[in-house]
Amino acid sequence: MATKKVEIKELTIAEKLDQLVNLQKLDSSIDEIRILRGELPLEVQDLEDEVEGLTTRLDNFQNEVNAKKEDIIHQNEVKKEADLLIKKYEKDQMKVRNNREFDSINKELKNQKLEIELADKKINEAETFIDDQKVNVSGTKSRIKERKAILKEKKSELDDIIKKTEKDEEKLEKKKTKIKKQIEERLIFAYERIRSNSRNGLAVVEINRGACGGCFNKVTSQQEMEVKNKKRILVCEHCNRIFCPPSEDNQE
Repeated sequence: MATKKVEIKELTIAEKLDQLVNLQKLDSSIDEIRILRGELPLEVQDLEDEVEGLTTRLDNFQNEVNAKKEDIIHQNEVKKEADLLIKKYEKDQMKVRNNREFDSINKELKNQKLEIELADKKINEAETFIDDQKVNVSGTKSRIKERKAILKEKKSELDDIIKKTEKDEEKLEKKKTKIKKQIEERLIFAYERIRSNSRNGLAVVEINRGACGGCFNKVTSQQEMEVKNKKRILVCEHCNRIFCPPSEDNQE
């Protein structure tokens, strides 16, 4: 038995325009989904980068504080050694036999006392630094906690949107495929070429108030009338977008 050939009904100009308008609406809806999905991953990535940067900063603060604590331990050891030497020199001073020995020991005593003063100064500076860093550490920890909470929320939002939009996009793509099958290839090719060259993805635009809805250049009253009556498929001579009549909401 011979297979019956399915004939595709030839669309009128009005029907072709209507289908192009429907195709544009579907594509615009798909674009909106992809834009929405495209912004959230960037927000999540920015937050992850910020948390990573803050964590690194916190680690640096902690390392600097630990280094200062080690320095304090070292300076206290310096003071102990200097104190022992001072006691030794003071005993030696009692046994000197001449002024030269006395002056020599006295010089060493002064040097060790200066070592203690310098160590005390370094300890005070380190303790002040540690106190200041405590404020930075506390502030950074709070910031990390805050950003992590927002990150968790954004990730959850992104997961929900992905789940939701995947289904919506799939439905829209199926409708788009069905409509494209009803439009001749020449028009589909022209539509997709115009859309790819348009920053906002609009290949089909309305004529409103005598101007192109894409580039806003004026169109002739004759062109506007032909498009309104769906007598011809016309394109803008400035931006090459396909004209369609204004929707009921935009009609004057």
